[in-house]
Amino acid sequence: MQTLPRTVVLATAVLLAATACGGPSSPAADGGVEKVTVWIMKDSVTDSFLTRFRAGFEAEHKDIDLDIQIQEWDGIGEKVTAALASKDAPDVIEVGNTQVAQYAASGGVRDLSDKVTELNGADWLPGLAEPGKVDGKQYGVPWYAANRVVIYHKDLFAAAGVTAPPKTQAEWLAVTAKLNRGRTQGIYLPGQNWFTLSGFVWEEGGDLAVQDGTAWKGALDTPQALAGMDFYRRLQSLGKGPKDADEAKPPQAEVFAKGDVAQIIAVPGGAKIVEEINPALKGKLGFFPVPGKSADRPGAVFTGGSDLLVPEASTHPEAAYRVVAALAGEKWQTDMARTMSYVPNRTSLARVIQNDAGTAAMAAGAAQGRATPNSPQWAAVEATNPIKQYMTAVLTGGDPATAAATASRSITKTLGS
Repeated sequence: MQTLPRTVVLATAVLLAATACGGPSSPAADGGVEKVTVWIMKDSVTDSFLTRFRAGFEAEHKDIDLDIQIQEWDGIGEKVTAALASKDAPDVIEVGNTQVAQYAASGGVRDLSDKVTELNGADWLPGLAEPGKVDGKQYGVPWYAANRVVIYHKDLFAAAGVTAPPKTQAEWLAVTAKLNRGRTQGIYLPGQNWFTLSGFVWEEGGDLAVQDGTAWKGALDTPQALAGMDFYRRLQSLGKGPKDADEAKPPQAEVFAKGDVAQIIAVPGGAKIVEEINPALKGKLGFFPVPGKSADRPGAVFTGGSDLLVPEASTHPEAAYRVVAALAGEKWQTDMARTMSYVPNRTSLARVIQNDAGTAAMAAGAAQGRATPNSPQWAAVEATNPIKQYMTAVLTGGDPATAAATASRSITKTLGS
């Protein structure tokens, strides 16, 4: 799952790791029961959810036995790459949504375009559906999503006389400036939180990179992208976040837990971490979607999450599709959303999580969700990440246009490699 900046490095060569794969299976001797192997990433869902799903699915599909295998994130890129190139791949694989293009480029992923309509693809979250579609073909089926919201300290808002969360970027700047007084930071926003910057760039109509024919070109130096960076600079200046580090250095949950920060930008689950560090904040934290340019809708945000793939080498492709359809269907999407506080893969299912404030705020933002450029080489951009270097350059007084042009050239070079 790509809900947080967790890096998955793919192998540059095909690994001969047949023993790591799910292995082919044949209909059971007692009369045609198919054993379908499913790879699920560790901690994506609870054991209890998987137990319910297996029991429910097998009760409805007497001819299928599920072999659900939990995979570790460490080294998963190499393992999936090897599986897709083998003759004994698992039948269904969970992958991070931003990695679909790279896996699809291998030629080892089944095209599911003809299934989109029956899967209600028109209702899928854009930030999950778009990364799963490569060159007009749908390889990845959206499974679940998570995106950032604003987590705020209710007491500090009340002390500053702020009675309601802001709904526009202009209101957000004004409220944050009002909160930024005395020992209180209006917001803690590290200088290299590029996932957040991406949303601001998209909100202005810009992008990180754009496709020109078959080639990709860095786009941070466009007027729209520069406007997104300028908003980031103005918001970041209303706190004391470092200009040369991301949200992990130091962990922003630890900073927020001290009690003198009014806001952070994080996935809703970050509030649980804050409360574990400082139990005194339990019940004092609220949530609202990242504001946009107008009050009629939230701002654009990066949507992380997972898609489901069916390898070309699947021994049971039709049964595998039935598993994917069930996991992506309303029944199990509803169960998973309530169990895991995830955003369901469909916009129409946002209602099932409205009673959870953090998840409801996340779902509202997910409707404006986007994903990173759909290039097989995007993972290589993240590995060196010139976007972070660009942000620091601007926040420390460098010329935005010059720094953006440098970063764009670097992105163009990497995407063209």
